[in-house]
Amino acid sequence: MPAGMAEAARDARLHEWKEVARVNGMETAQFSALVVVGLLVFFYGGTFLISTRIGKKEENADGYMTAGNNIGFGISAASMTATWIWASSMYASATSGYTYGISGPIHYGLWGALMILFIYPFGKRIRAVAPKAHTLAEVMYVRHGRSSQLMLAGSNIVGSLISLMSNFIAGGVLISLLSPFTFTQGVFAVAAGVLLYTLWSGFRASVLTDFVQVVAMLGAVAVIIPVIFFAADFPAAFESGAGHLTAQQGDFFSSTAFMEQGAPYIAAVLAYAIGNQTIAQRLFAVKENLIKPTFITATVGYGAMVIGVGMLGVLALYLGHEPAGGDLNNIIPGMAAEYLPPVLLALFFVMIVGALSSTADSDLAALSSIMMADVYGQNVAGKGKADPKTMLLVGRITMVVATAAAVAFASLQLNILDLLVFVGALWGALVFPVLASFYWDKVTGRAFTTSVLAALAVFLPVRFSWIPVDGFFGIVVDVLAVAGVGVVLGLMVFGFLGARAAKIAGAVAVVATAPFAVGSLHEYATLCGSLVAYSVSTVICWAMSVRQSEGFDFAVIARRTGDFDSGPTAAADTDGTDPQDTGHGPDSRTGSGTVTVAK
Repeated sequence: MPAGMAEAARDARLHEWKEVARVNGMETAQFSALVVVGLLVFFYGGTFLISTRIGKKEENADGYMTAGNNIGFGISAASMTATWIWASSMYASATSGYTYGISGPIHYGLWGALMILFIYPFGKRIRAVAPKAHTLAEVMYVRHGRSSQLMLAGSNIVGSLISLMSNFIAGGVLISLLSPFTFTQGVFAVAAGVLLYTLWSGFRASVLTDFVQVVAMLGAVAVIIPVIFFAADFPAAFESGAGHLTAQQGDFFSSTAFMEQGAPYIAAVLAYAIGNQTIAQRLFAVKENLIKPTFITATVGYGAMVIGVGMLGVLALYLGHEPAGGDLNNIIPGMAAEYLPPVLLALFFVMIVGALSSTADSDLAALSSIMMADVYGQNVAGKGKADPKTMLLVGRITMVVATAAAVAFASLQLNILDLLVFVGALWGALVFPVLASFYWDKVTGRAFTTSVLAALAVFLPVRFSWIPVDGFFGIVVDVLAVAGVGVVLGLMVFGFLGARAAKIAGAVAVVATAPFAVGSLHEYATLCGSLVAYSVSTVICWAMSVRQSEGFDFAVIARRTGDFDSGPTAAADTDGTDPQDTGHGPDSRTGSGTVTVAK
């Protein structure tokens, strides 16, 4: 075929797939409305069919929440990877690369991957203590009582709603940029699609569709990222576009990137790992002997994919690419629309929709399990009286209400990266009290509640600069933040090497950081807010617990948490006390008997 005819045929095929629009002076590819609807029907229709194949005529409440605590390696590893890789992760990684240069995606993806790795030693302990639990808050109810349970459950409700909202924002941005549909129409389409298949079988639908979605996402990234790089004339673009970078953006060891992105994210994702119900739900669902390989595999998958996608932000920076409307959330869709051919653009569209859906369905499953187990199961009906059919109704109503709320909040179009760091820092107040409650028999409910509330009271004014942090108060904030550095590093070491090594690592971190940090660290509000949340909660929780003379019998947790479908025989007495235990100490729910203290 002559060159001219071939070119004409190619152009004809191109216009069958997409239209050309001009956004802020930049030509971007847009699919027709029919194509977008077809892609959405293909994706969500397929996931719905998968969910109907695993649905049960007589649904099981425990299966709806944790799939019987018996998920195998392949499904669990894929689900953990897909849950951690959400559209917000991709968008935020690209934003980090565009803002901080080549080290940005490394700081985002590497630390996030390592945090998945750090989950598994804590996860093994949590499953050993509570092998049949559904939520961490459910365990806190037995460990301390209602206040700590509702505090942890409440933080997860807020976190999951923000996560759900940010995924809907990502979907709305994608659809509005690549199609004639508006942002609001895109948000409604994604929300309806996710709810369609998750409502049917709950957590089982989430994990099974996660497997399909993560395989598709990894395959798409392996093809799409190299194509965009070469279409943008890589590596010549990195030579010709160096002038677009500041000195800090061009420095791989940028102090600005570390202090504003890397360090806050290290602290934030550790909190995500411990406080997030979507992670805990998978921890309780996987077979206990597969926890380690599951989380190691997810570590590798997450790091490779998120760092790779984040490099699109770096490429955009070198090319001088201006995101549509000045919104950094538009970087990835804009780059894809500009450089991908129609077929790969369709693949990219499905990849992003799959990424956001895999996490959105996890958020819906997490919210439903919290309302089923923590609100209705233990606080409304009582463990021995909870009706599994009513629990299922509560779970499904929760999904519908949560979807509606997230759609409403998505209209605010908040910055995704800011949301991620904020929620992670918020959960930082809970990390030490929650972990200590699984390892240290002296922690009391009063210590848990007081330490978390005090940490939040300090975190909020520091994070949002409600109080001037200069002069003496600035020094106090710096000292607390330095202590927070020791807490974060100490907890990381503790999971693998135990308390002795953790104390040494924490002390060394404080001594090494103090000379450089005191006097200047308060200038980084995001980082400081997160670190003071860690330090304040740790110091107060330890101080209020260390003098306790009586300890907690961790075996009580396994006896008082378990299946709701098995009826009263699997539960404790309806008033929440086990007839084999006698309460003592400041916590009415502490059991007597042999005190079990973890190494």
